[in-house]
Order: sequence, then C-alpha cells, then structure tokens
Amino acid sequence: MKRDRYRELYESFRWHVPAEFNIAEVCGRRWAAETSRVAIHFEDDAGRRAVYTYAALQADANRLSNALAALGVKRGDRVAIVLPQRPETAIAHLAIYQLGAVAMPLSILFGPDALEYRLQDSGALAAIVDEAAAETLAALRASCPQLAHLLTVGLAADGAHEWSALLAKASDRFECVATRADDPALLIYTSGTTGPPKGALMPHRALIGNLPGFVASQDWFPRPGDVFWSPADWAWTGGLMDALLPTLYFGFPIVGYKGRFAPDKAFELMQRYGVTNAFLFPTALKMMMRSEAWADPRGKLRLRSIMSAGEAVGTAVFDWAREKLGITVNEMFGQTEVNYIVGNSHERWPARPGAMGRPYPGHRIAVIDDEGEEVKEGETGEVAIHRRDIHGDLDPVFFLEYWRNPEATRRKFTGDPMNSWCRTGDLATRDADGYLWYQGRADDMFKAAGYRIGPSEIENCLIKHPAVANAAVVPKPDAERGAVVKAFVVLADAYRGRGDEQLVAELQAHVRGKLAPYEYPKEIEFIEQLPMTTTGKVQRRVLRELEKQRAAGTGVSGE
Repeated sequence: MKRDRYRELYESFRWHVPAEFNIAEVCGRRWAAETSRVAIHFEDDAGRRAVYTYAALQADANRLSNALAALGVKRGDRVAIVLPQRPETAIAHLAIYQLGAVAMPLSILFGPDALEYRLQDSGALAAIVDEAAAETLAALRASCPQLAHLLTVGLAADGAHEWSALLAKASDRFECVATRADDPALLIYTSGTTGPPKGALMPHRALIGNLPGFVASQDWFPRPGDVFWSPADWAWTGGLMDALLPTLYFGFPIVGYKGRFAPDKAFELMQRYGVTNAFLFPTALKMMMRSEAWADPRGKLRLRSIMSAGEAVGTAVFDWAREKLGITVNEMFGQTEVNYIVGNSHERWPARPGAMGRPYPGHRIAVIDDEGEEVKEGETGEVAIHRRDIHGDLDPVFFLEYWRNPEATRRKFTGDPMNSWCRTGDLATRDADGYLWYQGRADDMFKAAGYRIGPSEIENCLIKHPAVANAAVVPKPDAERGAVVKAFVVLADAYRGRGDEQLVAELQAHVRGKLAPYEYPKEIEFIEQLPMTTTGKVQRRVLRELEKQRAAGTGVSGE
C-alpha cells in the first residue's frame, strides 16, 4: 500500500505568482525554439491527420495577433472563438492572450439564441469560426452590431476574413504584450440555476491556480513520453483549463480530435497516439464500460492515469477502471469560477471509491452552512473555497467577476471581499480524514416523504445493473408525500426494447437491496437518451421541470 503523503504535500505547498504573467508566453512562446517539439496530434472524423509543433503554433499565433491588431482588436477587447478541437483553436487562444485581449470560447453546439446572447452581452468585437458555425454567426451580425469582424477557418464567406488568406499577409513576428497576472484573459459563460448565463471573467493567473490539481490528478504529469487526450470540448473549462492549456504549459503533446465521442474511437485514438493521460467525463467512462472495444484493454494501451469530473464517478465506474484498466480514477471537483480545487491523486494519497477527494494543495476548502459556518463532520453543507490558503496567501484560482453583474459576483461570496468564502452551489459531507463526499447540486437535492434525497447515490446504484447504461434521478411531485423518487433510465444495448414492468421491478429491487428503503425509485421511465449539457453533465433540471409540468397537467401539487 502506498504511503499517504497528503498532509505533508498540502501543508508545505506555497503559491508563487509573478506580478507579470501571460498564458501565451508560458503555453506557446517559451517552447517554440525547440523546433521539433510536438504540440498537437490532430485528427478529424473524416480520417485527416496532421502534426503541429510548438514552433508552428507560435508562428501562426504571431500572424494572427498581427492580423487582429490590424483589424483594430486591442487590449481588453473580447474575441469569440467558436471552434471545435482543432489546431486553429489553440492558435487563436495564444494569439488573443499575447495581444492582451480576452478570449471568449463558445461551443459549436450552441444554437443562434445562445450565441446571440453571449455575443451581445460580452460586446465581442470579433469572432473566429469554422464551417460548423459560420452561417449562424453571419446571420447574427445584424443583431450584434458591435461584432465588427468575422474570421472563417476553412471556408470563404461574404463579409468575412478567411483565416489562411489573412495569416498569409501577416508577419510571423510579434512581441507579447506585457500583462499582469490579474489582467483578464478569458470570458467563459456558465449557466446557473436561474436567470440567463453569467460570464465568468478569468485572469491569466487562474492557470497557475489550476496546476497543482492538474498535476496531482494526472499522477504527477508530465513524465517523459506523456501524451494527453480528452474528448472535453476546448470551448469549456473542462477542455480548456483541465486539458489543453495545462498540457501546453508543460510543453507536451495533446491529441485534438474533431468528432463526436464514441468508445471505440476513444480506444483507437489512445492506441494510435500512445495516450498516457486522459480527462474523461463519467458519462464517457460509463459508455466505455459497456463497450466491446474496452472488454479486454490490458497490454494494448499506454494509458497510466485518468481524471474524471463533471458528475460523481461512482463506485461502479471506479471498480471497472481498476479491474479492466489497472487504473485508479482520480475524481476531481471544481467549477469555472474556481476550478480544480478538490480531488484525488492516488499515488500520493489513497483514493476512496465514491469520494470527491481532498482539497488540492494551495486551496483552503470547507463545507459550510447558510450562515457561512463550517458544519460538523458528516453533516451536509455547501462546498466553499476561501480567498486565502492556509498560509494566508491569496489563492490565484479565483475568477475576477461575473461580467457586468456585480450583484451576482457579490452573492457568490460570504464575508469580506478579500477574506471570504466562495460558494460553489454543490453539496457534500466531509469525513474525519478530510475527504469530501458529493451529495449533489444544491438544487438537485430534494425531500421525499420527509427524507432528504441526493440523486447521485441512487444513479450510481442503478448503473451497476447490467441493463442500465445511464440514469438520472429527480423528484416527481406527489400530493401525499411531497415528492417520490423517479428514475429516467437509458438501457444498455443488450436490453434495448426490454423496458417492461418486469425490468422495472427488477431495477427497483436492485436499488432497494443496496440503499435505504426510501431511496429506491418508485417510478422508472425508460428514455432513449438523457438531456446533457455540451460538457457531458446530465441536466436533471430539465427532467425536474418535465415532471412538474406533467404533475400540473394532472392537478397534482408540486414539492
């Protein structure tokens, strides 16, 4: 058994944040002199492949910075990046950061309304898109008059600047703008439980704040020969701050795949590129667990470490990875505003199945009540992170503010602005050894017949049954008990079409036999697929709202 080194690592860690810091400088420019150093192995779903070195990325980033400057983009201006995983996405980020401007990544899966809101709210001056979103962006220019420039990758469009032509005219030399660590670098919109999405404005220093957790969760990445891959969209915090930028920071290769996630393709990519480290959502791991491609992976891959986040991993996936892959999955917890703050690093401290992990070095974490006081061991409260670490130094992981929303920024914190707790909105308990145990989002918890129900434990129990590929648990309004537990279940391929009463009873008995009697789902509905966010999280609120609407239609009172 490995020695538990957590306490010494946590207590000895100290932050070193320089006054001047630029993400582009550390993720691109400092590696460019090594002309053969590989940055990105690229592949798309049509089978096209390419290799990009750090030197090539930096040269094109310099050209793009010069081109953007010529179009009038300056320090502080917002530039939207509506691109999938492809080299141009990394180039755009480096170019915008070294220009002193603010990158605003947006998912190619966004519809016109989602894009329009973010473009208008941010006041973006320019947008960089490829064929997936070019037509939509072009149509939005009339309602986004501040969007002066559209840059298209891989196609020509009326009124737009074509990427290759634009870069061909620009110099490959550019002097990185001097930025302070606190200067804004990123604007990432995050959906809340109520109201429109909020733009979290992130400083350059936030990357430094992510690094201890990244290194720990990836079992001390990098090691010689390491190659990283994640299917997480580079437009989101998970793909950008948990995969792309940390890998580039260390000057190692990352695989970029432009295509939909599929377990057999994931195996193929990992095998072809010798992937050693990965960030995989629990949803992806569940798909892999049920896939024939992953039935006997031992000895066929170089994979040595997996981090997972976004939902609770659960013991079913945890045990499968240990048994089939020989890998202990390091669960991680964070959010856009304060990312990579809690998790596991099984080579340095034991990973407990089902636990979120412990606070990563540099982050002071507590479980607090509504008044901001720490709750007792074993009691449920809200996970919060303090502005200052255990040594009293400011933690660099924090966002700057919600864009043009000071009231929402104020509500995020409890206490004095520079000596306060930042609330995550996620519920957990803490045990005697400092491990946090996820209890769900604050708005995912519900009461049924007087019992407080957290969906993740029930969902994890359901997916242990071979018939279940995925599951989401929500309250169904009930006049007598306030609510009853309802499960939406996606069946595994071998059980498709078997959604009958016998299977319902079997699943109910399965849960009843493993959890408390009040936790088994009184109702099970089979569904083709669960509503998901673009980052792979189950949207339980969509299912909750569906049940409320159904109840309203039948005259049943709500919770």
